[in-house]
Amino acid sequence: MNRPERKNALGRKFLFQFTECMKKVKFDKSIRVVILRSLVPGVFCAGADLKERAQMTDAETGPFVAGLRASVNDMDNLPMPTIAAIDGVALGGGTEVSLACDLRVASTTAKMGLVETRLAIIPGGGGTQRLPRIINPAVARELMYTARVVEGREAERIGMVNHCVEQNENGDAGYLRALKLAQEILPQGPVALRMAKMAISRGSEVDLHSALYFEEAGYSQVIPTRDRREAMKAFMEKRKPKFEGH
Repeated sequence: MNRPERKNALGRKFLFQFTECMKKVKFDKSIRVVILRSLVPGVFCAGADLKERAQMTDAETGPFVAGLRASVNDMDNLPMPTIAAIDGVALGGGTEVSLACDLRVASTTAKMGLVETRLAIIPGGGGTQRLPRIINPAVARELMYTARVVEGREAERIGMVNHCVEQNENGDAGYLRALKLAQEILPQGPVALRMAKMAISRGSEVDLHSALYFEEAGYSQVIPTRDRREAMKAFMEKRKPKFEGH
């Protein structure tokens, strides 16, 4: 993300470009992992573009927020693993975008929070639903009711991010840790990663009995793949598997 004049705020043009990027990434089977980061120093995403929002009528605001929600859902629905690299402020919609990623890595300078109640509104990009599914629901309620902002270490402690690292002079420590995490994911079977994500994401929304069907469906997809045959051959030959691009 690179909109320095608005601190990557989520405005109409930004959301259009974001959505177009998601469309391109979604159907590129050569992409194994996606890292979402900011090129703006000290900022991941400042949330909604309030200057733009202030000019909207009530009739315009509803459709805009629906579009924001759809864009965040596009991030959530990418088939490959996704990582948010949070090297600064991620408030409101910025936090919501990060919550739509599978994994989150923050630096100690990160600031996260669903602060919408300060503006007499509620999170509209999925935050009310995703945060309680990621951390303790009671803690999620407290953060939203109080509009509290947490820094990187606290976000790690409550499970809001997977890792928190000390910020460096370049201001990209979170991104470098996310890159390292991505490099751990890259050697794994590409189809297996997509099927694991599908099973986890879909299964978490239903009861265990129903969720196991998603696991079964995902497993059936990996059985006939070249990936699985190569992995088994590599195991027998005591070497690392070499997966082709997908």
